Amino acid sequence: MTDASPVATQLALADAVREIERHVATGGWDGPARVFALVRTAQALEAEPGLAEQLPAEVVARAADEPQHLTSVEQEGLPAAEDLEELLGGITWPPTVDGAAVTVERVVLPPAAEEGMPADPDEALAYLMGHPDRQDVRIAVGVLRDGPSWCAVRTRANDSDDAVGEGSDVVPGLVEALRSTLE
Repeated sequence: MTDASPVATQLALADAVREIERHVATGGWDGPARVFALVRTAQALEAEPGLAEQLPAEVVARAADEPQHLTSVEQEGLPAAEDLEELLGGITWPPTVDGAAVTVERVVLPPAAEEGMPADPDEALAYLMGHPDRQDVRIAVGVLRDGPSWCAVRTRANDSDDAVGEGSDVVPGLVEALRSTLE
């Protein structure tokens, strides 16, 4: 918990989620879910002064000016899971982690398209992947222990940094699932 203004905290989280989404976007599409720990950079530098040598100079300078600045740390070697819900259900963070973020790709269809979807899972997947109204999206969601959330959504059809939709609760189910990893 920090004494910062809610606006400064929200802005720092939004910046971190944008940075994560852009980082993941450099790897292209059809990637796996990725999970990130979020830590307040200034506090991390105070606890581990040697970290300053590992971070870009502009990040260290920004952390000195903006106490709420967040650094994301991608989590590698995640446990095998059948789906995102199972993966998130198996993650807990130590108190030194201020928040968490996740990126995941999904296929979305207009509600009317679901009426013709086959019941068989394999046939349903083929239906989804071949549907003409299908939209591939990449979702990045971040939450902090002290409350704020931020979401960024990029579509494959409009794959550009300036065409990413954003908001604090764009994907409420994923916000809540991610928040549960911090409890």
